[in-house]
Amino acid sequence: MSTNSTVVSPSRWLLLLEAGAPLEYAASLAAAPWLLNAPRGDGHAVIVYPGFLASDLSTRPLRRLLRALGHDMHGWGQGRNLGARAATLDRALAQVHALHAKSGRRISLVGWSLGGLFAREVAKRAPDSVRLVVSLGSPFTGPRDANRASSTYRRLQRGQAPAPIRHEDLREPPPCPTTSIFSRTDGIVAWPCSLQAPGPQAESIEVRASHLGLGVNPFALYALADRLAQPEGAWLPFDRHGVRRFAFPDPYRTTKETHP
Repeated sequence: MSTNSTVVSPSRWLLLLEAGAPLEYAASLAAAPWLLNAPRGDGHAVIVYPGFLASDLSTRPLRRLLRALGHDMHGWGQGRNLGARAATLDRALAQVHALHAKSGRRISLVGWSLGGLFAREVAKRAPDSVRLVVSLGSPFTGPRDANRASSTYRRLQRGQAPAPIRHEDLREPPPCPTTSIFSRTDGIVAWPCSLQAPGPQAESIEVRASHLGLGVNPFALYALADRLAQPEGAWLPFDRHGVRRFAFPDPYRTTKETHP
């Protein structure tokens, strides 16, 4: 998609709306009977990468649901996500290779925010081991500063070795089916930075959610479960027909806005 320099961080109003994330979690609990009827998995391994400064604790509700739907769920096991560092990426690759060797089946990767950048890059470096990538509100395109966490991220990276992931390479999708789930009401990451150009194996799915709620929002969770349940080698774009079109707006609809 376009990397138009007019794309800027989300407004303060959207940032304030991030406080509503606990309500999204409450909504997912209320929607549990519906979510537990989402498409079921085939038992293959799925690794979930947390967002910036978050740990596996933040993805526990997501992993609990997907485990109930038949997936072999794994956290990333590296504590808090402090950014793109060579050792962190090496350990992530080792985990993918180990799970692939153990099961003999390709692994799916899910990443929330910064975790989605890890998922995409790991898939590029282990193409024979990764089956599917799904990111949640991940800024893989557009200006690197078009998000509310960029200044904190830069401060934490001072004095560190150069990042093993170059910003200009992030836009290229992995060589496997890849889905970006995003929200135009994201108060942390400017939504155009998470809009993936459609392709033979690439798509975007829009939900109405906050950034901090993407991992617990019932519609985001349903879309994630739907994507992970697809048979390997038989990927099709997300179906928005029927009543789904009310919950999942057209992500590529025309808009004059350059940011939320």
